[in-house]
Amino acid sequence: MVRVIAVLIGYVFGLFQTAFFYGKLKGIDIREHGSGNSGTTNALRVLGKKAGLIVFLGDALKCILAITLVRILFGQTYEDIILPLCLYTCAGTVLGHNYPFYMKFKGGKGIAATAGMVIALDPLIMVIGIITFFGCFFLTHLVSLCSLLTYCVLMILLVVCGQLGYFPNASQATLIEAYIVFFFLLALAFWKHRENIVRLIHGNERKTYLSKKNQVD
Repeated sequence: MVRVIAVLIGYVFGLFQTAFFYGKLKGIDIREHGSGNSGTTNALRVLGKKAGLIVFLGDALKCILAITLVRILFGQTYEDIILPLCLYTCAGTVLGHNYPFYMKFKGGKGIAATAGMVIALDPLIMVIGIITFFGCFFLTHLVSLCSLLTYCVLMILLVVCGQLGYFPNASQATLIEAYIVFFFLLALAFWKHRENIVRLIHGNERKTYLSKKNQVD
């Protein structure tokens, strides 16, 4: 039951669509512009760097807040399963972000929300996630590739850290549960990026730059 509650808490927080609300403040529906995605990258391309930063921070923060609430509510009572509980919360947040019921289930792709999970979960995982994403970004400027690569690296890192005893309060069964939940997030990320993957394969995925060049490439 506590796992279901964690997912529901995450989903409620995930319903706050930063890009959608910010777009409305600017007089547009972000889903009718650019890629049609209600997320950081589309906000950056359509509304500029300031919008991209605000949307990223908002979407990351909602996952951080959701995980913080779950830790406060269940951290002491369920200390032995807090790792998967945090991941269930992230899964709920991503589902709320990707499939908000009040927007006809058309939201974003959950990458910024997952970044919030990485920030809230563990400093080591956060640092490696940041290095992986931005290392890839400054080499390729392909946000979709960087996002999927970072997910894969984090999946491997989670398993390696878990098996090496980095999470001392987690039993092997708890670790396996955590791996399964994160693999669900990984699979969902690939599903949401399926069109990007096709474009990456054909070499026509749009690049994103943190400069005026972003407007023309």
